[in-house]
Amino acid sequence: MRQVFWAIALAWGLGAVAPEAGGQGAQSVDLELVLLADASGSIDDGEIRFQRQGYAAALTHPEVLGAIAQGYDQRIAVTYVEWGMAGSQEVVVPWTIIDGLESAAAFADALMEAPRRAFGRNAIGEALAFGQALIQSNDINGYRKVIDLSADSANSWNGLSIAEARASALAADIVINGLAVLCRHCSGRPVRYDLEAAFAERIIGGPGSFVISATGDEHFADAVRKKLVLEIAGKPPGPDLRLARD
Repeated sequence: MRQVFWAIALAWGLGAVAPEAGGQGAQSVDLELVLLADASGSIDDGEIRFQRQGYAAALTHPEVLGAIAQGYDQRIAVTYVEWGMAGSQEVVVPWTIIDGLESAAAFADALMEAPRRAFGRNAIGEALAFGQALIQSNDINGYRKVIDLSADSANSWNGLSIAEARASALAADIVINGLAVLCRHCSGRPVRYDLEAAFAERIIGGPGSFVISATGDEHFADAVRKKLVLEIAGKPPGPDLRLARD
């Protein structure tokens, strides 16, 4: 498993720095958070912007900033990645320390300015492995480490399997949470199966892990904000959220 992971990390140019991550000079934060946003073929450019707007609004919201201020270090580290097919995982905003409105607003501005670069069919396993590599190769020392995957499907069509990538992340003490993106412009369920249940069974994992669903433009921003507050504060999810099944 370890050899597979580092082979992937080296292919992305990350493996060379990974052994130094979290060293004595590392900056301490309450949370290292990788936001993995779906940019696969089912997501058009309008939806890319819609997702980014939801995260930008959530990260600058007083409720999220308040959760950050209540932490021991009063700062978190965040990076935003868009993912598609195998080999199409793109860092939109690199690791950024957020410790208040100014740094959160700078992150939000950078998020809205960057062009789209990820495409192709779902490769969720590759996205999770990419997120793990970003955490293990940075010079940040987070008390907690979380990968947050958003997607409108729980299927993975190419690259590393979800099961293998998930097991590797959990073994590295990284929690995986999920945002199930339901249909925005229709009534009823977005897919032919229970998307949240599939997230719970196949993707999320680790202590306190959960999946939250988002439907519609307004609810998406609300769901992202709720998810971020739970992750930043390290609070246990409520009974209305789906939990990991192991």
